[in-house]
Amino acid sequence: MTKLKIYIAGHKGMVGSGLVRVLKKKRNVELITIDKKDLNLIKQTDVENFFKKQKIDQVYLAAARVGGIHANNTYPAEFIYQNLMIQNNIIHSSFVSGVKKLLFLGSSCIYPKKANQPMKENELLTGLLEPTNEPYAIAKIAGIKLCESYNRQFGKSHEIDYRSLMPTNLYGPGDNFDPKNSHVIPGLIYRFHQAKIKNLPNVSIWGTGAVKREFLFVDDMVSASIQIMNVDKQIYEKYSKPRCSHINVGSGLELTIMELSKMIKKVVGYNGKIKFDKSKPDGSPRKLVDSHLINQIGFKPKVHLEEGIIKTYKSFLKEQNKT
Repeated sequence: MTKLKIYIAGHKGMVGSGLVRVLKKKRNVELITIDKKDLNLIKQTDVENFFKKQKIDQVYLAAARVGGIHANNTYPAEFIYQNLMIQNNIIHSSFVSGVKKLLFLGSSCIYPKKANQPMKENELLTGLLEPTNEPYAIAKIAGIKLCESYNRQFGKSHEIDYRSLMPTNLYGPGDNFDPKNSHVIPGLIYRFHQAKIKNLPNVSIWGTGAVKREFLFVDDMVSASIQIMNVDKQIYEKYSKPRCSHINVGSGLELTIMELSKMIKKVVGYNGKIKFDKSKPDGSPRKLVDSHLINQIGFKPKVHLEEGIIKTYKSFLKEQNKT
């Protein structure tokens, strides 16, 4: 039996490690992964040589420089440069080496700050971006357009099929719990946990607490990714357009940061108070993606938010016990 050679870029990240967990169970798959120390995805020649040697069939592009508001504000040059280089090198090397199928994973931050809610795929490039993560968003938009451009120019002649999936805010085991550079859920888990063990009287959270966010558990994102990678091309093209080819994936549930904070506080078991620092930025007022298209294709999320936060906190505690 000839095995499908699948390369997962970013295999140690939250989504990438989730993909590894699922795909390694399939008998007809040969997984290809490589550590950062052995392949610098920012170096074009190194990436090209890697692809030439491996003879890859499919690529899941989950590698990225990611972080929350603080990280995006602090390292804007790194966020735009590194993400552009990583995706440019992988997508182009995939094409040159004969990879027929690729899935690029983006982010809902690609949409304008004042986009209509919930955000449909055609809201892309209709307005100004949220300033705090504009460099990252521009890189992700470029990734979508790179996939679209290769499809438009070489789709028929080279039989390539490069797709893009735009998730809402993701969380789960394998997330980055760094107190300064993490996204909202892992950041809050870390801070409430620290406040709990140190018996602190309160936890201060950026912004007003009034902005709304949607969250998707990593296992659901993995399921969506595998489904979209493998859905028949005619079905994918039925729900996308040549110049608007990306598809959203979300849970459909949004809540305020204040509501989220109270939920995480409860899960962690912290008994102190929550304070919101209104001098700090909120980010976009709402970021609810319209998941109508992927729902029509057949994807439905399975993990409820509180259940997912409990699983995430348990994984955090497990990692804490290792150190």
